[in-house]
Amino acid sequence: MKRQQVRTQMRERENPPENQPSDQEILSLQEKDFRLLMLKMMQDIGNKLEAKMGNLQETLTKEIQDIKLKQEEMQNTITEIKNALEAANSRIQEAEERISEVEDRLVEITDAEQKREKRLKTNEESLRELWDNVKCTNIRIIGVPEGEEREKGTEKIFQEIIAKNFPNMGKESLTQIQEAQRVPYKIKPRRNTPTHIIIKLTKIKDKEKILKAAREKKQVTYKGTPIRLSADFSAETLQARREWHDILHVMKGKKPPTKITLPSKALLHI
Repeated sequence: MKRQQVRTQMRERENPPENQPSDQEILSLQEKDFRLLMLKMMQDIGNKLEAKMGNLQETLTKEIQDIKLKQEEMQNTITEIKNALEAANSRIQEAEERISEVEDRLVEITDAEQKREKRLKTNEESLRELWDNVKCTNIRIIGVPEGEEREKGTEKIFQEIIAKNFPNMGKESLTQIQEAQRVPYKIKPRRNTPTHIIIKLTKIKDKEKILKAAREKKQVTYKGTPIRLSADFSAETLQARREWHDILHVMKGKKPPTKITLPSKALLHI
C-alpha cells in the first residue's frame, strides 16, 4: 500500500498539471513573472485549502449536530427512565404505607377482639360466680322418683331423707328451708331420669353438714332407692368440673398436691 502511494506521488511530480509550469519554465522566468507565479500558486493553494476547510467544517458541523441530536435522544431516554423509576418508587412507597396501615388496623382489630373476649370471659366468670353464690345454700337431690312430692310435698321428702339416712342429724334442729322444688336437667333436657329437687336452706353451714354426712355414708337412699345429694352449682361450673375430671384422675396417680383450684374457684380435695 505504501509503495503504491510513493509511485503515485512520483508520477504527479513527473507529470505536473496542465496549468502548472514545469521546473525549467519556472527557472527561466524573470523575477517579476516569478513573483506573479508564486502569488497565483499561493492563491490557488489558499482557494483549495479554503474549499477543503469549508467541506471539513460542513462535515464537522453535521457530525456535531448528529452528536447533539443523539445526546438529546439519550437525555430524553434517561429522563424517561428516571421518571419511570420515580413513579415506581412512589407506587412502592404508597403500597408499603397501605400495607403498614392495614397491619396497624389488623393489630388494632386483634387487640380489640382480645379485649372483647377477655371482657366476655370475665363477665361470664363473674356471672357464674354470682350464680354459684346465689346457689351456695342449695342442695341438689338426684334420683327421687317424680310424683312423690304430690302426696307429701318436696320439703317433706327432704325431711324424710335426712331422718332415714342421718338419724343423728335428724335429732338436731336444722335451719329453715327457704324453698324446695323440682327443676329440669339443663345439660341434657331429654335425659330419661327424674328431674332434680333443689332444696334452698337459710344457712350454708347446714348445707355443708348434710353434704359431709352424705359423703361419709357413701350411699343415701329414699324408700330403698339409691339417690345422691350434691351441691347445686351452675351448669357452667358443673361442665367445667366434668372437664377437669379426667385431668384429676391422671394427677391422682402422679401424687399431685392435695389441693387444686378448679376454674369455678371451688377447692377440690383429693
